[in-house]
Order: sequence, then structure tokens, then C-alpha cells
Amino acid sequence: MSDLPIRRLTVAAVHRPTPRTVRVTFALPPGEFALAGPDQQVKLYFPRPGQDRPALPAPAPGQSLMDWYGACHAVPEAERPWMRSFTLRAHDAELHTVDVDFVLHGTDGAGGPAAAWAARARPGQRLAMFGPSPEFARPFPLDGGRPLLFACDESALPALGTLAEALPAGARAHAWIEVAGPEEEQPLLGFGELTVHWVHRGDAPHGTRLLAALGSATLPSAPGAAWLAGEAGTVRALRRHLTEDRGLPRAALHATGYWRARLTQDDAPTPEDLADAQEILRDLQR
Repeated sequence: MSDLPIRRLTVAAVHRPTPRTVRVTFALPPGEFALAGPDQQVKLYFPRPGQDRPALPAPAPGQSLMDWYGACHAVPEAERPWMRSFTLRAHDAELHTVDVDFVLHGTDGAGGPAAAWAARARPGQRLAMFGPSPEFARPFPLDGGRPLLFACDESALPALGTLAEALPAGARAHAWIEVAGPEEEQPLLGFGELTVHWVHRGDAPHGTRLLAALGSATLPSAPGAAWLAGEAGTVRALRRHLTEDRGLPRAALHATGYWRARLTQDDAPTPEDLADAQEILRDLQR
């Protein structure tokens, strides 16, 4: 049996926490499953039109991750599943299920294969999942004793929700979250002291009001680590604001671009993406 964390999922339930969010509960196949902490990322594989399940090669005993990826890419493009990265919103160990939240780009789900699938998801449909895996993990320090900073858009709300739930009692944190409007706000519960600043985008360009809100905010004195996630260009601007204008050490920032405006995960990296990756790599090596 392969050691690779590849699982076939079956939709058990679907509901809408907000008008633009679809929460899909997946039944896991039999076997051991546990989360190592909050903000656990996975890769989901979606079937192509005409398929009832993603056409993934079965992992062979002892097969390496790179060999399995090679087998995936050997599947003809017209049949090869779409792959997208997500954060697990919840895991129910008793029911043996996981929840994944999908953000719809408009109420019809237009915007990409994952959103289009989620807008029409029904119990019994099947996907595949790789992960969670240490390959994707970059743990965020939640118990450093100093106030934490979070800033994100709705695409990162599932991850932020798990971080909020994992805050230890007495931990202090501030979160700035941009969503389309008040109907898209979600409760963030936990044992820590989390102050949430909701930012309503309305008709403004994506990320502009989040940047303005954080730029005009009075931050807690001597903040600790900062966690930034969402649209890549916005995350880039947030990171530079906190380091260049607010003086936070680069090593204290955990920044992740979840998606790119006007581009999909299948599109090639832009020069800005490559420069951003090099900058983050330099920061990690310091």
C-alpha cells in the first residue's frame, strides 16, 4: 500500500454559510486521518467534463511523490484532472469527514473549475485529495506572547478560521478581513482574544480597501508575527507595508498568495510572481 496521502473523497453534504461560500463536507475513505494543527493545506483534484470522478493514477507501493506527479502529468491533458489548493476548514474524527469552503466569484460560481464544481456540488459526487502533508506545512506561531496580526480576503477565511480556533487562552490577535459585504461575514470562534475588523469591498477593486484599512489602523505596540493571505498582489503590498512602513521584521511575516487577479493557477508565473518568490526565499534564508 502506498504511503502517499492520496484519498478518494465523496460529497456527504453541501450548504452555504454565506451567499458566496459553499461548504462541502466530504466523507473520507477508511483509514487513519489526523490533522497536525491549523491551516492544513491540501490539493483537490476535479474531474473534467464528462467524467464522474478525477482520472488519477493509483499510487504504487513505495512510489515517490515526484514519480506519482510524473504519472499524473502523463495522463492526456483532455482527461487530466484540474488541481487546486485549499485549506481544510474542519475535520470530524467521529464522523470521519472533512469540510472544505469554496468561494464563489459571483452567485453563479463563475471564475474557474473549482468554483463551478462547488456551485453545483451534490451528495455522492467524487473528488480526490492529496494531503495534508508536511510538504505544504509552514506552522504559524500562535503562542509567542505578543499580539498577532492577521490580514486576508475571503479566500483565506477557512485558514484564518482554523487559526482563530487554535489560539490559546490569553493570546491576543487582530484580524483585518476583506469580504464583498456584511452578508459575507462569518463567526470566528476560539479561546484567544481576537479582535476582528471587517472590511467591506463593495464596488471597490479587490484589495484596495483592505490595504487602506490596515494602512490607517493603529497597530498594537510591539506586535509579534503577522499572517497574510489572499490575492497575490494584495498580499505583496500588505507585506511591504508592514515591513517598510511599520517596521516589522521580515522574518515575522508569513505571507501566501492564494490566487491572482485575472489569472488562474494554470497560468504561468508573471515577472512579479517570480520576483515575489525570490524575495520570500531570501527572507527565509536570513
